[in-house]
Amino acid sequence: MPKQPRIVLASHGDVLLAVTVLAAQCALAVFFPERNGHRPDALGWTLLVAGALVLTARRRAPMAVMIATVLAVGPYHALDNLHVAVVPASMVAVYSLAVAGPPLRTFPTVAAVIGIMASVMAATPDRHAVTDVLRSGGWVVAMALVGEAVRIHRKYVAAIVERAERAIRTREEEAARRVAEERLRIARDLHDLLAHSITVIGVQTSVAAHVLLADPDRLDRTAVAGALDNIAQTCRDARVELRGTLQVLRGGDDERGPLPGLAGVADLARSAEAAGARVELAVAPGAADGVPPAIGAAAYRIVQEALTNAVRHAGGGTRVRVGLCLDAEAAALRIAVTDDGPCAGAGAAASPQQDGKWRPWRAMAPARPAAEEPAPAGYGLIGMRERARSVGGTLTAGPSAEGGFTVAAVLPLAGSGALAGGAA
Repeated sequence: MPKQPRIVLASHGDVLLAVTVLAAQCALAVFFPERNGHRPDALGWTLLVAGALVLTARRRAPMAVMIATVLAVGPYHALDNLHVAVVPASMVAVYSLAVAGPPLRTFPTVAAVIGIMASVMAATPDRHAVTDVLRSGGWVVAMALVGEAVRIHRKYVAAIVERAERAIRTREEEAARRVAEERLRIARDLHDLLAHSITVIGVQTSVAAHVLLADPDRLDRTAVAGALDNIAQTCRDARVELRGTLQVLRGGDDERGPLPGLAGVADLARSAEAAGARVELAVAPGAADGVPPAIGAAAYRIVQEALTNAVRHAGGGTRVRVGLCLDAEAAALRIAVTDDGPCAGAGAAASPQQDGKWRPWRAMAPARPAAEEPAPAGYGLIGMRERARSVGGTLTAGPSAEGGFTVAAVLPLAGSGALAGGAA
């Protein structure tokens, strides 16, 4: 059976305050001189005790406590009991109402209390009633102002604390977002590096094995040595890139080496050719001039992954065409990588053929953005699209009209300075 929630009628602090006020009022009623009223009788003592005990609910229901206090204190004064004895309960009730707020409730209530108090004391035969009303009214207004000041201060402190907590949450969320982005970037770098290197090494190893097994009596030592040299060079290049990536994990961004750029595309083409592909590299004049490092790094990784996929899926001897150019109208770098090998899937990217000549930038600028085909198992196309999106670009990939596969990307440049430099 579920437990019923426990109802707390009053906090320990409020109970202690009510007992303290009651003790103070009893002391005033017993020891204060009888200059403004007589000692309380039985009914007076009952009203005095009730005015103090209702303060136990001052936090939960300050308005109800204020009304109950007026109902207890009003008859007490009307009976001409010792007037000063019930002042502590009245002050605490007014203060609690002001602290709870809002001011639109507090000050009209205080004005009504002073009016009731003046009416009651005016009916008493005490000749000092007017003086007592002014004195008591001043204390009531003062306590209301003190309570309002405390309320404003608490609200101000709460706002500062809330802003500080929000700032801490924002910093933590920003730190978590940066960590996630850095993990994703490192994962993409490692995928591109390892996939490219392992694919090239695998193809070159197959070439060496084929040469060794094809005709052992007429061993082509030059071909074997060339394949092994290419494997060693690929391993060295991969080690250098891997070291740069791992430095980020060890020492942070300050130790990150220079980003790969368009200048390294030629090395990628040579690496793919060493694996047996026939690479045609077409770079428009000025395409590599003034391109921001982030755009150059994204273009490099896209070309690297596209060449890796071509070598892996199209097989040795396939022809791969790589094109890069700057589009002055779109203020973007356009990339196209097309192979002639077989591929599965439906749809086709824009054909780079025109008048019997290869125009790679035709594949880079389709008339309308092509819908992205679902990526097959693996992270190659996913990683290329993420790299393009990371710099605000787009990437489409799909079978070409000639039976191969085309990857086309559009990477916008950060400003017009790169275009100006490229066109010069």
